[in-house]
Amino acid sequence: MRAIQRRRQEPPGSRLSSTKIHGTPPRPESEVDGGADRAPSHPVTHDVRFLETDQVRSAHNLFAATIHRGPMEDERWPRVARSYSPGRTIGVHHGSTLVATAMSFPSELVVPGGAVLPMAAVTRVGVRPDHTRRGLLSAMMRAQLDDVAARGEPVATLRASEARIYGRFGYGVATRGRDVTVRVTRPAWRPGAPQGGSVRLLDRDEILPALQKVHEAVALTRTGSMTRRDSWWWSSIGRRVEDREPVIAAVHTGDHGDDGFAVAFRGESHSFAEQTLELADLHAADVQATAGLWRFLLGVDLVGSVQADLRPLDEPLELLLASPRACVVTGHHDETWLRLVDVPAALAARSYGVADPVLIAVHDPLLEKNAGVYRIAGATAERVGPLGGPVTPQLECDVAALAMAYLGDRTPSELVATGWWQAPDQAAVPHADAAFGTTASPWCGTYF
Repeated sequence: MRAIQRRRQEPPGSRLSSTKIHGTPPRPESEVDGGADRAPSHPVTHDVRFLETDQVRSAHNLFAATIHRGPMEDERWPRVARSYSPGRTIGVHHGSTLVATAMSFPSELVVPGGAVLPMAAVTRVGVRPDHTRRGLLSAMMRAQLDDVAARGEPVATLRASEARIYGRFGYGVATRGRDVTVRVTRPAWRPGAPQGGSVRLLDRDEILPALQKVHEAVALTRTGSMTRRDSWWWSSIGRRVEDREPVIAAVHTGDHGDDGFAVAFRGESHSFAEQTLELADLHAADVQATAGLWRFLLGVDLVGSVQADLRPLDEPLELLLASPRACVVTGHHDETWLRLVDVPAALAARSYGVADPVLIAVHDPLLEKNAGVYRIAGATAERVGPLGGPVTPQLECDVAALAMAYLGDRTPSELVATGWWQAPDQAAVPHADAAFGTTASPWCGTYF
């Protein structure tokens, strides 16, 4: 298990409670996260405010309406309210009516090499349907980036409901996953597949404390993973357990203690004798723990298949099964989008492979202090000059395209070949591949 290095910065002493954004949105965008910003015929001013605690429930209900859900019930609100961090919920009003909102909460991100960076997790972004296409989303995203930068959080992350919205704010796809359905066959497992350790089933009252403990020990050893707050555990797992949904929760124990867990709920099934389990969460320290947990799930009586969304791209299910075709991949999707808010700090935090030095020009129209030429050499990365200065870059990209390579999800050569990066010096491309390369696919595994 790799050592974890936590890098923190003190929060700023003061922040603006509101900011007014002027101007015309630069490019179209689409719903649900804000609606297409159509350029108005005259400059628009949006009063973007950080909401007070007593305004947060209105923001939550506004967001719920934008994703076609009803308002929060009174009895649940005290628990849901805990998921809102003070001073991090943005609102835009039309008169006295709240018409747009976005929020973030503090988290941490594991980057290549094992360092853990402070991170803003962005979520609950929505604009009321009768106020879309007016630049409200652009105003909120810009204000939020300024806020995250002021807090000293080098990176921000989100999960996008639509894929064409957030690139223009500097977010790039940083982790991906695949949806799978694994059918139960006999025999299910290939001879020689890893086995060992034991799996124990958890009682309802021990599910949350046991899983929280294992996640903290296991998940943060993987690039791309993030920390989870108590409110996340309740909203994602605990609420369903409290509602008495049928649940299977298990922990795998290996040679060095608990090293993985899985949680599954009953899915829609057409046969009592061959029911479907929907895998809600599975994290494991290594292939042996992964195999042990999947072996357990596929061995549960009356289960005909296990369905799972956004599993790691490199999870070796086909190599474990007696029939590789028992694992059917039903889709590939982007998982998390990453925004490098402080490019110098983010580049300096991760490790790099052995490679000749590479000079990369980075463009960032929203956070101009990030723009410059960076030198990746050995285990270090540093800004060595401004754009257009005396230092000639070998490679060039914007901050969103840099995020696509930052965790190792995409190689620089892929990004050059597809036009995301430019290569004035083609000889530098293999050196960049070697520098940014990682041994495993990055993966988050936490939906928020």
